[in-house]
Amino acid sequence: MVSAGIFDVFKLSFLVSLLSNYSNIQSIWNNVEVFPPTCNRIECPTYDLLHTGKGFEIRRYNSSVWISTQPIHDTSLVAATRTGFRQLFDYIRGKNDNQQKIEMTGPVMTQVKPSDGPFCASSFVVSFYVPKENQQNPPSAKGLHVQKWGPTYIAVRQFGGFVADEDVGEEAAALYASVEGTVWSDAIDKSHPGDSATNYIVAQYNSPFEFRNRVNEIWLTFDLE
Repeated sequence: MVSAGIFDVFKLSFLVSLLSNYSNIQSIWNNVEVFPPTCNRIECPTYDLLHTGKGFEIRRYNSSVWISTQPIHDTSLVAATRTGFRQLFDYIRGKNDNQQKIEMTGPVMTQVKPSDGPFCASSFVVSFYVPKENQQNPPSAKGLHVQKWGPTYIAVRQFGGFVADEDVGEEAAALYASVEGTVWSDAIDKSHPGDSATNYIVAQYNSPFEFRNRVNEIWLTFDLE
């Protein structure tokens, strides 16, 4: 019979090994850009890949149209995204002024304007990418508005798993750190001056019911001109 002490040592050794492997997996993930598998099944906005760096990509997205919520004030990105997505899901199921059903797309985008303190509500705008066939005349709906993007440059960092409130700030900070000192950093700094320096976007590609091959991204939009 194995003694309790030996069993405890075994459990500790296994946990250390597991955490070490998880750390290695996370390191590999943050240096490999993955095409979201979801975009093989549903429509996603198109882009040109301009540069791949260590832990980030630079993309130029083509013109696109998004349907967006009003700002949602909450202390939790996860809760705000859930609230906003309910509105958007009703919208694509036909709860719009045209009573028109719209195909699901990816990603669901949450624009984040962080609060000044840990106990203050941040501002979140949740958006749904409008399919190309609906972009010329997207149905209107109460409480929602249309965002039209021209060609847009975005610095991107990917991370896996389920999005958690305690992780997104760290992922955004890691993206800023990754691009610092590169040829892109001046343009990004000029596009995010002053109060907007901490603003970023969280893009989620997967249904909450999917547990494998989850792809999330942090976006920093910027202007090259």
